[in-house]
Amino acid sequence: MGFIQIVVGAGWDSLKGTFGDQFLDFLVPPGGLSDTAVVFPAVTQGTNAGRGKNTRASENIITKGSVVIVPEGYGLLTFQDGAVTAVIGEPGAYQWDSDNQQSKSVFSGGGIFSSTLKSSWERFKFGGQPGTQQLAIYVNLKEIPNNKFGTQSPIYWDDSYLNAQAGAITRGTYVIKIVDPILFVKTLLPASYISANSGVFDFQDTDNDVSEQLFSEVVGSLAGAFSRYVNDDDKGHRITKIQSDSVGFAKSLAAEVQNNYEWETARGLTISAATIIAIEYDEDTTALLSDVRKADALSGGRSDTFLKQSVARGVEAAGSNEGGGGTGLAMMGMGMGALGNLVPPTGAGGAAAPADPKVQLEEYKKMLDDGLITQEDFDSLKKKVLGL
Repeated sequence: MGFIQIVVGAGWDSLKGTFGDQFLDFLVPPGGLSDTAVVFPAVTQGTNAGRGKNTRASENIITKGSVVIVPEGYGLLTFQDGAVTAVIGEPGAYQWDSDNQQSKSVFSGGGIFSSTLKSSWERFKFGGQPGTQQLAIYVNLKEIPNNKFGTQSPIYWDDSYLNAQAGAITRGTYVIKIVDPILFVKTLLPASYISANSGVFDFQDTDNDVSEQLFSEVVGSLAGAFSRYVNDDDKGHRITKIQSDSVGFAKSLAAEVQNNYEWETARGLTISAATIIAIEYDEDTTALLSDVRKADALSGGRSDTFLKQSVARGVEAAGSNEGGGGTGLAMMGMGMGALGNLVPPTGAGGAAAPADPKVQLEEYKKMLDDGLITQEDFDSLKKKVLGL
C-alpha cells in the first residue's frame, strides 16, 4: 500500500503546469541533470511562479497527500527505515496515501523492469504498514552512455578462426541500462545516497568508486567477451568484424560480465551497447591476420585464377629456358600433381637426360584439357618440344 495513480502518462510540462496551477505540494526530479546521472533525490517545487506551496519540507521527503511526478524514462523508489515501500516505473502523477485501500506499492510500467524485480521487491520491501513519511528517490531507467573502457597492455583470447591465441590493446565505450532499480540501489549504490537531502549519483563523477569498480570489471571481462564473439558461429568467427558490430559485441560483453560478476541478476544493470573505438593487434596477431587475408584471397573461385596465372608464368619461363624441355616449368610447378611428370630424368653423373617428347606433349595436352594453359600456349610448347 502506498501510491494512487492520479494521472497516467501525461507529458512532463503538462504535469508540472497542472499541479503548479492547483497549488498542490508535488515533487519532481532536480533540474540540470546530465545524461550519466543515475540516482537523484525528488525535490519539492517552490511557491513562486505558480508552483507548489510547501516551503518547509526537506528534499525527497514526502508526506501523506504529496504528489510525485514520474517523467518518461525514470523510476521512483520510496523508503522507510532503509526498506523499500514502493517502486514506480510508469510515467504519470502519483499521490502518496498509505491509508487508502486502493493504493499500490508496485507500478511495473508494462514490463519495463527485469524479471528479477519481483524477487527483489520481496527481498527488500518494508515489512510492516508504511508510515506517512517516506524518502523518495528517482532512478534513471534510460540508457546511460559514454562509459569508457581501455587496456594498457594486450588482452589475449583463443581464436578458433586463426587457430591460435590472439592479442590486442583496445579501447571503447559501453552503455549501461538499469533493469532492476531495487537491486541496483540496495546492492551497489552507496548508502549516503539513500537519505534526506542526498546528492546526485553520477557515473561520470571523478570520485565515483562504483564507476571505477564497473570499469575494472568490464576490462577484466574483455578477453572473455572477445573469445565469445570470435567463437560465435553467427559472427563468422571473424574478430575483424567486431568494430562494426556494436550490438553483437555488446551481447558478448554483457554475457561475460554477467557470467563473471552477475551484473543483471545481482546488481540490476546490464550493458545494452558497446563500441570498439580502437583495436591494435600485437605483432604475432597482425602477422596471422595478414596470412589469413592472403589465404582468403586464394580461396574459392579465386584459387583457379591465381593458379592459371602462376602456370602461365611458368610456361613462359619454360619456353625461354635454353635447352627447353620444360625444365623451368617443372621447377615452378614442383609439388603440383599436374606437372609431376615434367621433371626430366637424371642421367649418369647427375646430368639431365633428354626428356621424352611424347611424355612432355602428353603432359602439356593434359594441362590444356584442364584449362591450365591456352591453345596458343600448347601450340608454342609443342613446336619447342618437336624442335620446329
